[in-house]
Parts: sequence; structure tokens; C-alpha cells
Amino acid sequence: MLDIVKKFINKVFRNLFKRKKHVKLGLYGPPNGGKTTLANRVCQDWLGEDMGKTSNVAHETREIQIKEQINIKNKGKEISFNLVDTPGIATKIDYEEFIRSGLKEKQAKQRAKEATKGVIDSIKWLDEMDTVVVVLDATKDPYSQVNVTIIGNLQARNIPVLVVANKIDLKKASIKKVQSAFPQYEVVGISAKYGNNIDEFYEGLFALVG
Repeated sequence: MLDIVKKFINKVFRNLFKRKKHVKLGLYGPPNGGKTTLANRVCQDWLGEDMGKTSNVAHETREIQIKEQINIKNKGKEISFNLVDTPGIATKIDYEEFIRSGLKEKQAKQRAKEATKGVIDSIKWLDEMDTVVVVLDATKDPYSQVNVTIIGNLQARNIPVLVVANKIDLKKASIKKVQSAFPQYEVVGISAKYGNNIDEFYEGLFALVG
């Protein structure tokens, strides 16, 4: 029954997208899930350039980044979209976490301030999105407060979603845990860093908006 409902919803959204010239595709998720790494992978694959800077320190992306007019092709089909890379969403941002990551106090406080603004902007931009890719670290517990908050906001807006279980190249990664946490959505396991299963990711996009 759940599969039938998913197929019906996807069909409705596909019909809506056919009337749109360009789709606004947002990358959402908690910090360090791999959003910008995935954005860079998509941009390298189809534009030959990076989207933004990545870092092991949380909240490297603190401002909305947009790459316009990306055209991807798959099995004779093509979709055009503007890719929106958003700052990582967190329920709490503490400057002391940045100090522990090696930043000096002044830098840490500034980063925390920018990160807080970035979270607010990310939520605001949800109203602009036609569809969203939620990028999660598959090595971490998917039932976090942040993930539940993100999914709740998307469901409230009836935005079509593809969930990416990222970092499957790591031993602790579990796609099944992510699937169990969010059974209402299609889940694709990838490694944005190494490009593992990236074709399956593109196929997931086409299934949703193609």
C-alpha cells in the first residue's frame, strides 16, 4: 500500500514539474552530511566545475549557494534545474564546538553567528524549493532531532523528497537504518566523495522530477 501511495505522489509531482521551465533543487541536511561534496560532484559531472568549499569542521557552508542552469541527461531524458546548496541545519550551535575544532575564540564566535543565520536562511528557502534532496551521513543515527525536524518541515510543505544515505564507502554506514527511519521516501545510498552509486542518485532524481 505504501508503494502505491509513493508512486501516486511521485506521478502527481512529475506532472507539476513538466509545466516548470526550471526546477529549484535544494540540498538539505545536518552539518557534515556531505551536501557540498554532493553539490560539487553534480557540478563536476555536468558543468566541469566545483560548487563550493568543503571542510571537516561543521558549518563550512554558512550562506546559500546557487548554481544555475544545470542540465542532466539519463536514458534519453533531460532535466534542467538550479542547484541550491544550503547551510547545515542544527537545533543548537555552540561556539565552543568550533574552538574544539581548532578555531580561536573570536573566529569561533563569528562562525557560530554566521552558522545560526545560515540555518534560519535554509528554513526560509524551503518555501522556494520545488524538490529537495536530504543528504544524511549513513554512519550516524538517522533518528536525530535535526533529521526529524528537517523531514517534518518538508512534509508540512508537501515538497517531494529524495533521501541520500551518504558515505557508504565507510564501514559503519547503514542504508537500511536510513530506510527504516524514513520509509515514506525513496532512499539512495551513495558516496559523494568517491562517486559510488552516483548513477543511481541521478536515476532517483529523474524518477522524482524527470
